[in-house]
Amino acid sequence: MSHGAAVEVVDLDETGWLLDPDTGQPVSDHRLRDHLADRLAPPSWATDILVYVHGWQTSPGSAHRTAERLLALMNAALTAVPDHYPALAGAFSPWCIAVRWPSSSRLTPAGYRKIRDRAHTMGALGAGGHAAHILGRLLGYLDAGRADPGAAPVLANRDGQYLHLVGHSFGCRFLCEAVQWAADPHIDDTLGWSAAGLPSARPFTVDSLLLFQMAARRDAFISLFPRLLPNGAYDGAPLRGPIVTTYSRHDRATGFWHLQAEQQSGIGHAGIGPAPAPMFTTRMLALSERYPLSALDHTFVNVDASEVYVRGHRLNPAGAHSDHVRLESAHLLLTLADYSR
Repeated sequence: MSHGAAVEVVDLDETGWLLDPDTGQPVSDHRLRDHLADRLAPPSWATDILVYVHGWQTSPGSAHRTAERLLALMNAALTAVPDHYPALAGAFSPWCIAVRWPSSSRLTPAGYRKIRDRAHTMGALGAGGHAAHILGRLLGYLDAGRADPGAAPVLANRDGQYLHLVGHSFGCRFLCEAVQWAADPHIDDTLGWSAAGLPSARPFTVDSLLLFQMAARRDAFISLFPRLLPNGAYDGAPLRGPIVTTYSRHDRATGFWHLQAEQQSGIGHAGIGPAPAPMFTTRMLALSERYPLSALDHTFVNVDASEVYVRGHRLNPAGAHSDHVRLESAHLLLTLADYSR
């Protein structure tokens, strides 16, 4: 994990459109492909590509530092207990893109609702938002630029790169919207290719989707994201691995505040509720314990982190909503990368 710059950044404006880091101005639509190729070409040394989208109340600098911290924690976990991740032995060099968006507001219920509404507007195409379109293009580009994950049995070089999506809070919604948007078979401007054995209509594939403390209704995978999974016209959706969410009863932002705003607690407080596929629930494990494949090999996995995500100053009304930057989180992310092989 010492190759080159391990974290790059992508900035979105309040509509979800991509900003040029040099000028701060929106990138024109006809330049998107060239801009992605110039700025975000996956490095040859990377075995795994991570896309991290932050959540509420996160500054651009904090988003970058959080991505770097997660990579450092993954390195620490891999060094401490390499036997827990046998498929990664000698062959794990992650490269991360941190997607940043304007998420700051006052630490009040009204501030929470403001960013909830902004996240919805940014991600919903019908509301004039562009985040799903831009991130869908980004994911498709990354898939086009990476080597085939099935090309090598051991990923020690450019012959194989896996793609993992990691979100926190409202950032989870952006990722789900992006995957759902690009799953539409009528979309023709998402870059990408189809690996052997996968449906040729799919513009890209995702090897794992990990959602920390998701700020969305418990029925979101029915009401908001029904096209993440193969279903009718969307048969062959681009998810190759499981959808894994964490939750903690100490998360007051997606607990009490979400209850007030949307008449039900959020996924980050109580886990996914009704879903279009069977659900499996397990607890978040300490680094000393290895996740069995049977705990994560499901379409939807709720991970109860109530014994781990507990930190949050008693005067902070959000509780443990942002307590996901932990060694245990890195352990879960590494396990998903390991089982993706």
